[in-house]
Parts: sequence; C-alpha cells; structure tokens
Amino acid sequence: MQDFTTGPLPRHLLKTSGFMLVTMVLQTLYVLVDLYWVGRIGTQAIAAVAISGNLMFIVLAATQMLGVGTTTLVSHAVGRKDHVRAVLVFNQAQALSMVVGVVFLVVVMAFRVPYATQMSADAETAQLAADYLFWFIPAMALQFALVAIGAALRGVGNFKVGSVVGAVTILINLVLAPFLMFGWLTGRPLGIAGAAIASLVAIVAGILWLVVYFIPRESYLTLAWRQWKPQLDLWRDLLKIGLPAGAEFALMAVYLFMVYVVSRPFGAAAQAGFGIGGRVLQACFMPAVALGFSAAPVAGQNFGARQAQRVKDTFRTAALMAGSVMMLTAMCFWLFPGPIIRVFSADPQAISVGTEYLTIIAFSFVASGIVFVTSSMFQAVGNTIPPLVSSATRIVLIAVPLFLLARLPGFQLAWVWYLSVAGVWIHLGLNLFLLRREFRLKLNFGATPAAV
Repeated sequence: MQDFTTGPLPRHLLKTSGFMLVTMVLQTLYVLVDLYWVGRIGTQAIAAVAISGNLMFIVLAATQMLGVGTTTLVSHAVGRKDHVRAVLVFNQAQALSMVVGVVFLVVVMAFRVPYATQMSADAETAQLAADYLFWFIPAMALQFALVAIGAALRGVGNFKVGSVVGAVTILINLVLAPFLMFGWLTGRPLGIAGAAIASLVAIVAGILWLVVYFIPRESYLTLAWRQWKPQLDLWRDLLKIGLPAGAEFALMAVYLFMVYVVSRPFGAAAQAGFGIGGRVLQACFMPAVALGFSAAPVAGQNFGARQAQRVKDTFRTAALMAGSVMMLTAMCFWLFPGPIIRVFSADPQAISVGTEYLTIIAFSFVASGIVFVTSSMFQAVGNTIPPLVSSATRIVLIAVPLFLLARLPGFQLAWVWYLSVAGVWIHLGLNLFLLRREFRLKLNFGATPAAV
C-alpha cells in the first residue's frame, strides 16, 4: 500500500504514471505491431479490425463503470485508514465484474454478425470482422475481471503489480499473434482470427497470475470468497460513481459509430485510413491516459484524508504534465503524418485519409490531455456526472452539424475532423468550469463533512 497523503505530489504522479506508462508503451507497441501484421493481410483486414475495435469502447465504458467506482471507494477508504472497508470493496467489485462480463459475452455474441454486416463497407470486410469477433468478444468479456483487479490496486497506490502483469500479457500477445495469423511453425494460418485468439490467451494468463497474487494473507487486499455475496447497497455506491464515467466512454463509441456511418460511401480504404489513424492516436495518448489514471487515486486518497489543497495541487501538476506531453506529440504528427500512416498501409486512399486525419486532429491534443486529467479529478471526489454532461454536450455539438453536412454534395471527411477538434476544446472549457464548481462544493471541509 502506498500513502499519497504525504510527500511531493509530482514524485507520486511520476512514479505511479511511470509504472502505468511502461505497460502502456508495451500496449502501444502491441497495437502498432498488430496493425502492421494485419496490414500485411490487406486493406479489408485493417477495416475489419478497426470496425471490431469499436466494440472496445463499449468494453472501456463498462470497465470504466467498474474501475472508476472501485478506485474511488478503495482510495477513500485507504485515505481514512479503513482497511476492512477497502478489502470489502475489492471483493464486491470482483463479484460485480463477473456478472457484467457474463452479460456482455452473451449479448454481444448474439449480435456479432449483424453488427459486422451493418458497419462494413463490403461483404468481405463484414466476414473478416465476424471471424475476428468470434474470438475477440470472449477476450473482451474477460477484461472486466482484469480491470476490476487493477482498479483496486490503483486505489491502494500499488501500480507495480498490475503493470508487471499487464506487461507480460502484452508480450505474450505480441509474440503469439503472428505465429497464429500466418501459421508460423504450425503450418495452419488463421488470418486475423489468430490475432484475436492471441489476445484471449494473454488475458487468461494475466487473470490466473493475479488470482494467485491475491491469495496470500499478507497482501493488503485479499480474495475473500465469503465477501462475494452481493451487497446491493455497495454495488449501488460503485455504480453511482462508475456509471456516469462508463457512459462518458460510451459516448466515444457513439462518435466512432457516427464516423463509420458517414464514411461508408467513401469505401473500405477510407475506413482503413481512419482506423489506422485512430489506432496511432490511441497509442500516442498513452502518457495522458497514464497521468489520468495516476491522478485519480492520488487525489482520491487526499480527498479521503480531507486535505483540500493537495487535491487541487494534484490537478494542477497533472494537467501541466499532460498538456506538455500532448503538445510534443502534436508536433510530431504535424511534421510526419504521411510516413506514420505509410508504415501500416500502402493503399494510396488509406494513406491520404489517415494523413489528413492525423494532421487536423493533432490540434485537439493538448485539450484532450487535460480533459483526461479533469475527468480523473471528478472521479477522485466521487462525482462523475459533470464530465458526463460535458461529454454529451460535445457529442451533440458534433453530431447535429455532422449529419446535416453529410447530406450536402461535395461532403468531405475533413469536415468531420474539424468538427471533432472544435468539440474537444468546448469539452475542455466545460470540464474546467464544472471542476472549479466541484472543488468549491466538495473541498470545503471546514464547513461540511467530506463525502464518503
């Protein structure tokens, strides 16, 4: 257990985000290498994996629902030095994650083929997406357990264990994928389905490792099967914090759905170009995401300990770090957008769409980095509704003009990217306004008791 209520905040943020960043760098490497191998199969394969990846935002939304509530309640308990409460929250979160994971598996498997058909620009892409999802959906379902465990560890300030396990599972995935995809040694190439099977094997290995870690009694958090009996009041507390955060991620899936709908007339190559740009973007956002994940437990423990100034200082420090890192990333995208896309595809149209996407969307990077941090601060104080409101506002401001413009002759995908940039900056402005209000209400510990 790591105590964040004392000591320099920049050191806490750098140390914790450092552990997260190691895993995320490996995750970035895996995403890019996986994209490279898929690109060797063909343009339709890239489009199929990109379409399948849209479901990851639904998984991110649902896992955020579990993870945010778990991290917040555990960090508050740790800040109050309430070990019993922390262990109870940990075990109840695992029980809830199992229920949600099973529901996700059953529902999404039932709609796998219709989803692939509806989102694809042609029949070949739809078939490849359906084949990939057959194995990738179980892998996504197991993510719920993995995320719930990692969220509890972050709440107690233990980023090392989750990072090590995450790094090993990514390496397993990274090494296994090309062997399964191209039939190296086995002589039985599985195509893009092999990439999904590699992900499934890696996640199973990670879950088994973490289960073994939590069995010893000397661990701060331990698996106590008797505490898995559902306590609906605690589930309600977890979901009260987590549901708005999950819905915020679900809005990202809505945005991607809109983009794929309006891009269908441009063909599979255009969808592939956007898919490559999106994957590269996801990879480059890792430092900001790591800082966001770190800021939540650091500020959460100090909120539980009723140290208002340290909560505010956590935000300022993390926002400055995230904004600086994302500015450097944006400069790289402005200088080298074409070469970045050409690594993953030789299709001229895919390169053109991906290059244009990266060049324009880079203008939103600084705002996006700080948005991640502001959302984490709302999680830390236990009120995730304000960032959901600002996210919904952003989607509406993009969706209404987008579908109106898509009806016009001469509609271009570049218009979508400009709308997206404007939406991110509006999102940041709303978040900052609402966060200032939240600090005024929640950090006045001298007048009112702290929320539990």
